Amino acid sequence: MGDKIASKKLAGEAKVNTIPGWNDAIESAERAVEIARGIGYPVMIKASAGGGGKGLRVAWNDKDAFEGFTSCRNEAKASFGDDRVFIEKYVEEPRHIEIQVLADAHGHIVHLGERECSIQRRHQKLVEECPSPFVDAAMRERMGLAACRVARAAGYVNAGTVEFLVDAERNFFFLEMNTRLQVEHPVTEMVTGLDLVAEQLRIAAGAPLAHRQSDVTWRGWSIECRINAEDPFAGWLPSPGTITGLRAPSGPWVRDDGGVYEGATISRFYDTLISKLIVWGADRAAACERMARALAEYRLVGVRTTIPILERIVAHPDFRAGRLSTAFLDRLLAGVQPNEARHRDVAVVAAVLAEYERGRAAAVTPAATARDATAWRRPPASWTGR
Repeated sequence: MGDKIASKKLAGEAKVNTIPGWNDAIESAERAVEIARGIGYPVMIKASAGGGGKGLRVAWNDKDAFEGFTSCRNEAKASFGDDRVFIEKYVEEPRHIEIQVLADAHGHIVHLGERECSIQRRHQKLVEECPSPFVDAAMRERMGLAACRVARAAGYVNAGTVEFLVDAERNFFFLEMNTRLQVEHPVTEMVTGLDLVAEQLRIAAGAPLAHRQSDVTWRGWSIECRINAEDPFAGWLPSPGTITGLRAPSGPWVRDDGGVYEGATISRFYDTLISKLIVWGADRAAACERMARALAEYRLVGVRTTIPILERIVAHPDFRAGRLSTAFLDRLLAGVQPNEARHRDVAVVAAVLAEYERGRAAAVTPAATARDATAWRRPPASWTGR
């Protein structure tokens, strides 16, 4: 299921709607243009092994398709060691809604309802909530059954997530399956009362699921915001550095899943996620108010973060009304100009670091490397009694 081409074919065999497109690897940019014309622009060019927004391009015309195929294929090869690329129709301004499933080794599969993940930047999620303000009970049942059919067709055993794109008429299309626990799993835990990590351990130990579908209930509303070391007002540039001050929010039904502390260094080599801020409320309005309060209390000094844009999102009338789509953030930031001076500063720092590392590499001569290698292979005298 980690192979997008194979997973789409399997979903089709399970009688689950998939996004129209070309579900085989494409061998050349010229062929990509030909296929894109047949599908009809705009199209999405995607890496079969892609994820996290990597290996993905939107093409609006022949030029985009030609160049997008080439860059997508190169990025897929470099990032995943797999350069297979396929094309599907680009659904404009859909909702991104996913279903959490649990499947054991005894043939039992249940779904835990949906998560709304439509607020994204660069095809990566920023805000998630459970349940979705768009999904009613009948739609939840249809999507849940479809997700379970996909998991059963794959012979899946674990916690996993089946992701869908949903249009304005509540038609949903299989997008992919994430064969792991996801960043946003806490909102499902808060609403269902189930510990998904504990469920994974039980499944891995060979135990049958302790819950049947009729046992799963949903109570209240939960929202998660991802706190990343990025500058949303400078083109989402990463913001590495040292955290010089940190005070996470607290209080009833506020949960901060963080991995940093005062004095911690945010490296430029890894993902920018600092923490996950999760709240629960008796209803969506209460959850929104609690998240707004928690974000206002969050104090993190030393690096730029996504907290300011998250405060704008949670306060926006469209968010409060549940009018969401994957284009929500683009509309919100349409009037915000990137900070060009910030771009220049980061470019200078990057150039200095690159030159520094080139200098270090040049200082290590072959002779020195050989001597160092010999020294590592030879044990200290104390080890041999000499």
